[in-house]
Amino acid sequence: MKLPQGEVVASRVLDDHERALRAALDERLTGYLVLEPSATLLLGDDGAGVLTVNDGVPVLASHTGTGRGGADALADLAGPGPVKAERRAVDPDALATVHDADGADALAVAPGEPSRVLTGDRDLATAVRERAPTDHPGNEAVDDPLESFLADEARVEQLREDARAEAERRAEEWGFVDELS
Repeated sequence: MKLPQGEVVASRVLDDHERALRAALDERLTGYLVLEPSATLLLGDDGAGVLTVNDGVPVLASHTGTGRGGADALADLAGPGPVKAERRAVDPDALATVHDADGADALAVAPGEPSRVLTGDRDLATAVRERAPTDHPGNEAVDDPLESFLADEARVEQLREDARAEAERRAEEWGFVDELS
């Protein structure tokens, strides 16, 4: 996703994703968030999440390290803080061009999905959904976030694979390879 440079509104390391998402909503930000999770900050892993927002409502998500978009990009970002969060304001017309570009549908996220996946904050997810226009894709209430998550077998399996790979990498790094056999 090619984004216009935009004006930096804020850039800081936060305890978690919730503060960044809430600030974008409260400010009615039209632009995007760049979110670098703790693995990137502490372990030097590659990749950051980019989340476009229109009037504080998430529209598109992508991950620069994995190249995945939409809900998959959110899964790549999920995890505990800290997170470096940068908020950038962009001209609404320039952002509309990004949202209407070819391939943007593959990056689309339901309005409350980032809040639900990255923070687990139902109130924030509800506030975002309420602000979203009625024609925003996926703007329907999620009754049970856990049930919705568990129903996505591909996402659950991807998280398992990622956790397994990370555990094996750390075991090797710490000299516990023989313990895995």
